Amino acid sequence: MGLALGALLATACGQNQGGAPAPGGMPPMGPVTPIVSVAPAVRQQVPQDAVYSSTVQANAVNNIAPLSSGRIQKLNVEVGDFVSAGQVLAEMDRVQLDQAALKLRNDETELARVKQLLGEGGISQSDYEALELAFNVSKSSYDNLLENTILRAPTGGVVSARNYDRGDLFAMSQPIYTVQQITPVKLLVPISETDYTRVKRGDKVSLTVDALPGKTFTGSIVRLYPTMDAATHTFNAEVRVPNTDRQLRPGMYARVRVDFGSSNSIVVPDAAVLKQQGSGQRVVYVLGEGDIVSIRVVTPGRHFGTNYEILSGLEEGEQVLTGGHTNLKSGDKVEVRR
Repeated sequence: MGLALGALLATACGQNQGGAPAPGGMPPMGPVTPIVSVAPAVRQQVPQDAVYSSTVQANAVNNIAPLSSGRIQKLNVEVGDFVSAGQVLAEMDRVQLDQAALKLRNDETELARVKQLLGEGGISQSDYEALELAFNVSKSSYDNLLENTILRAPTGGVVSARNYDRGDLFAMSQPIYTVQQITPVKLLVPISETDYTRVKRGDKVSLTVDALPGKTFTGSIVRLYPTMDAATHTFNAEVRVPNTDRQLRPGMYARVRVDFGSSNSIVVPDAAVLKQQGSGQRVVYVLGEGDIVSIRVVTPGRHFGTNYEILSGLEEGEQVLTGGHTNLKSGDKVEVRR
């Protein structure tokens, strides 16, 4: 019995020293193959649009004021009133205007009298022309005083400021009224220089404003500014919105979506596109023959929904890793989750 026990102990020691199964009967652990998920790179139509921030502006801003100082006799509108083109907004002191009207009537009467004398030979042509010139000067002076005494709105719009009261002396430091045309309104949209060749006059845009949630407005590009901002690398596109219901007001913050059409591009899930530490490059893990992965540098385009447009670095049909690619290296073998 002693010999049998000794033999058994010798056998056990020999197994431990020779790398046999560990105590408890568990086999030694080998390298674990990472399990990954993949998706194909597909080609599809990608919407080419971009959203830019801008501010609603009045289509025109008119400062209503006479050319010279004077007493304000009447103020006919208030801030917030909508006015039409040609409507009388304010009237200044009429003393000079009345004097000019009297002189114009006298000159007109005198001109009519000498015109008859000219026909009868009672006055020379040069004398008649001198009187005609005096009449034209009087008429021009009267028209100028009339325009600067009876102040009218040059265009329809809303009164956004009134800086004087009735009876004040207009001091030429600021206008009596400010009228802003808001039908239509305009926006200056700073578009990236990368889209310079893709935008043109007449293109339709849509916009939303924070002040009116849930509403979308439509406008069109009416003007492209000829120069670019050297600091931001953008150029302004002037967008005009009809605003017939007057809901949009100057100063509102807006998000403008410009549609550049679509392009037929390679698309992958956004989970496949990673940022490479240190370089800032975008990379994907591509599944190759024998389930071996390689790292590929790509150029991403538009991000839409849960997908990325890939401008270069991938071909249609290639399989990219969308999960399980943490800490992988080029040349690693993986197991694809089916």
